[in-house]
Amino acid sequence: MSTPPSLQVTAIPAFADNYLWLIHDQQHAAVVDPGDAAPIEDALRSRGLKLTAILLTHHHADHAGGVAELLSNWSVPVFGPAGEKIPGISRPLHEDDVVDLPSPALRLKVLDVPGHTAGHIAYVADAQNWLFCGDTLFAGGCGRLFEGTPGQMTQSLAKLAALPDDTLVYCAHEYTLSNLRFAVAAEPDNADLAARFAQVEQQRARGESTVPSTIGLEKRTNPFLRYREPSVLRTLRATGRVANDDPIASFAALREWKNGFR
Repeated sequence: MSTPPSLQVTAIPAFADNYLWLIHDQQHAAVVDPGDAAPIEDALRSRGLKLTAILLTHHHADHAGGVAELLSNWSVPVFGPAGEKIPGISRPLHEDDVVDLPSPALRLKVLDVPGHTAGHIAYVADAQNWLFCGDTLFAGGCGRLFEGTPGQMTQSLAKLAALPDDTLVYCAHEYTLSNLRFAVAAEPDNADLAARFAQVEQQRARGESTVPSTIGLEKRTNPFLRYREPSVLRTLRATGRVANDDPIASFAALREWKNGFR
């Protein structure tokens, strides 16, 4: 019996700071959040790949804007959140649904992770320890609450934080340096964070990507997974952003602070 081809994840840069993710086996490819069709088509052509599936996490145009053009060239299923109206979706998904792709051979579990948008979902490849989380969790941060509540976002992030520490976090934007600049302000005494910030500064100075990260690294350095930690709560109290240690209020204050942070 022949060994199945190994899977790879390739970042396709788009717009100013997006990553469109191409999951492929050197022959067939699935794309996650194709906000722009052109760089995906270029990547498929240059690598000799056949598109077999489109996977969407939420409705924002920089994640779903390339679907129509891709469908004009490829007859493929489009998986996406059942709770959002996205043109082109043929396979609406809910929490605990499983996506089984034959080519590339990949099984993905679906998580509901509302907060950034009302129906946002994430995809987890348990066999590979991969997470495709759109704009819910970022390297060093989390998405803005455009449609959901702080309570929803804390629950969504808790689901992601419960994944194995070595899970690779394939988020959708290169926001890491600005996220960590804020994280240092929120938790200045975190040694792991200081070391990560210094490393990311060097990576970005060289023009390198900082994604994927890992769940373990996020749990040690991401303030939006650490909003219950005494060190973060001290900063929120000292800056007058909270009066007590209520976790949801603390998360909301942290997110509001980040919204205006420069």
